[in-house]
Amino acid sequence: MVFRRARLYDALALLTVIIVVVLDQWTKSLVVAALSPAQSKPFMPLIGQYLGFYYVRNNGAAFSLFRDSALLVLFIAVAIGVVAYLYIRMLNTGPLAYKIIFGMIIGGAAGNLLDRARHDGYVIDFISLRIPEVSYQFAIFNIADACISVSVFVLFVLVLFGGLRPSSDVAQKTSEVNKTSGTLRPTEQDAQS
Repeated sequence: MVFRRARLYDALALLTVIIVVVLDQWTKSLVVAALSPAQSKPFMPLIGQYLGFYYVRNNGAAFSLFRDSALLVLFIAVAIGVVAYLYIRMLNTGPLAYKIIFGMIIGGAAGNLLDRARHDGYVIDFISLRIPEVSYQFAIFNIADACISVSVFVLFVLVLFGGLRPSSDVAQKTSEVNKTSGTLRPTEQDAQS
């Protein structure tokens, strides 16, 4: 039963990846159809001048970091390796929250990689947050960037306060399996004697 639930969690993580990629690509195609970077006013306001769409072609990473940098490829490779390692450690185990978080990170990375493949190395960024009264402009980003950033922050908080350990159901089931198969460690056998 526990392993069945863990497989369901893995399926939900895959569904999260698909939803993030589809939503990311769909919103980018809407922006490309409605706006052009060559327009004199490529900003489409949603909430006054505070939130809107502003079409930008980004050759860098999230929020235009490492624009046209050779280090970008290295950072992407390391990030994908770390996420893959963490997910493999939790395959068929682990709580749903971690599965959804990893699904959002992988979906965001896949959405931006798909964009780079389709658009000669750049991604389409379009969400613009700004406060004109104080001349503040946040970096322009997209749905994939937002999913990656929010997920990494939530993952950091979860790891900081809870660690990457299996859920209590999985730990309890593993303990029961060890008891019935007689594979208790010496200290556990001594405690039960």
